[in-house]
Amino acid sequence: MLETVAFIGLGNMGGPMAANLVKAGFAVKGFDLAEPARFAAKANGITLCDTTAQAVGGVSVVITMLPAGHHVLSVWGELAETVGSGTLMIDCSTIDVDSARKSHVLAGAAGCLSLDAPVSGGTTGASAATLTFMVGGEADALSRGRPVLEAMGRRVVHCGSAGAGQAAKICNNMILGITMAGVCEAFVLGEKLGLSHQALFDVASTSSGQCWAISTNCPVPGPVPTSPANRDYKPGFAAALMLKDMRLSQEAAKSTGAATALGAHATELYERFDQLGHGGEDFSSIINFVRNRTS
Repeated sequence: MLETVAFIGLGNMGGPMAANLVKAGFAVKGFDLAEPARFAAKANGITLCDTTAQAVGGVSVVITMLPAGHHVLSVWGELAETVGSGTLMIDCSTIDVDSARKSHVLAGAAGCLSLDAPVSGGTTGASAATLTFMVGGEADALSRGRPVLEAMGRRVVHCGSAGAGQAAKICNNMILGITMAGVCEAFVLGEKLGLSHQALFDVASTSSGQCWAISTNCPVPGPVPTSPANRDYKPGFAAALMLKDMRLSQEAAKSTGAATALGAHATELYERFDQLGHGGEDFSSIINFVRNRTS
């Protein structure tokens, strides 16, 4: 018999992930403060609860998907007083490594197993159950949680001990932020040189410039029909979320003394783009900001 899962945070990512657990045969109890999220979750077969304590009653696995580290620590602090000993607690949020490690401590003090398991794949991957999970925690916790994670994603990568999943996510998304900014600059340069978008795509997507930012999330309409550029940059992965991850990368770089000049510059670009009111657009729409810059 499949385990009963509590899912705290049923937004754009958590909602589809919880729905895929239901499809896989898990009984899912859910909690979210937002009424639209609650309505969608109920339609997807999730049993709604009025409090987090109610949601975790009688479950063997708890999953959180929350906006920031202080939210995770607050919720896990509450849950540590109500969950049963032996419960597996999994956080799929993208947060700072320090908060992730503190959440493991909270779980351990309550006699629970724990994993930090941020995801890659965006809302499309959440809906299609094709996410990649980057996991930090002990091997026995992962062994216990793997069937749950595999019901929501295509790949589960054990990155190391507590906090390692968040470390991998931060590094990966710094690469993505830098890469997208570079791809956007290249397409704008190509425009000024008289190249068509299709010509540059045909070359770059099959040669040394090939990357996810070109092949899957191409920032110009046309070459990749499924990219957000073909639907007025509706996310996808919002620019505000990319900015959040880039800031996390720079906080981590500062705390460890790592030199990330390109990461710092890309963070500045997303900050300025967000300040202009474009945080709700797909992060690839930063091409419009690059296009309008004079230097």
